[in-house]
Amino acid sequence: MLGAGAKAPSAPLTDLEGNNVPLEQLTSGGPVLLVFFKISCPVCQFALPYLERIRENANIRIYGISQNNAEDTRQFLKSYRLHFPVLLDEAARGYPASNGFGISQVPSQFQLASDGSITHAWEGWSKADMETLGERAGMPVLRSGEIVPAMRPG
Repeated sequence: MLGAGAKAPSAPLTDLEGNNVPLEQLTSGGPVLLVFFKISCPVCQFALPYLERIRENANIRIYGISQNNAEDTRQFLKSYRLHFPVLLDEAARGYPASNGFGISQVPSQFQLASDGSITHAWEGWSKADMETLGERAGMPVLRSGEIVPAMRPG
């Protein structure tokens, strides 16, 4: 898996309507967080609502990268009340973005600078990494009294 300091690969993605979205287009507006996920992944189902909290309350752009088709992804977003934009990295295309980033599990998160370099990367659920992301976003991710595991591998 690519780590901090590496350059994000150029990878073809599509939005939920089937339009091509080059990865470089995402970082042209400034830093972004990419979260690769699969709708059947229990750790993704657990982690993504925390990213939605950040999206709702902080100045950070988050893009989900779904390894599923558009219809299934839309249903997942509705079920988990997720509102950040999502792009597709489907099996039919050979998972070009997932393979380019070298991921072996989901969720995998990459924070990218506006020049496309990776500033932070982590896999699975990491309470410490999520709290650090919240600090960088200027808000707490966990609510008072919320008990969550320190780690959950993807």
